[in-house]
Amino acid sequence: MIGYATIGSNDLEKAKAFYDTVLSPLGGQRAFGSDRMQGYSSPAGAMLAVCRPYDEQPASPGNGAMIALAAASRDLVDEVHKTALANGGSCEGPPGERMPNFYGAYFRDLDGNKLCVFKMG
Repeated sequence: MIGYATIGSNDLEKAKAFYDTVLSPLGGQRAFGSDRMQGYSSPAGAMLAVCRPYDEQPASPGNGAMIALAAASRDLVDEVHKTALANGGSCEGPPGERMPNFYGAYFRDLDGNKLCVFKMG
């Protein structure tokens, strides 16, 4: 289904440091990059890239836009959320069961992009 998603950043170096740390527990690692973008791959095959916008306007989060990151366990959801907050992210919803069989936590990155880390089942 989804091959990759991109989100904007106004400070690519800070964004890379944030995502290096936050994506590591999920198996995310740097896969490709340039002076404008850093891509991350995962064992599941999906990719996430953080980039400076190509139109050279300031990056801003989309209203209603969110990237969801799959985790192998509820404990991993908790860990990633805690790691995001410890590295400058902000809480958009603490870890918890949102509906039957869906455990998730929500945070914003350093540029205000909203992410969810979740475990189904």
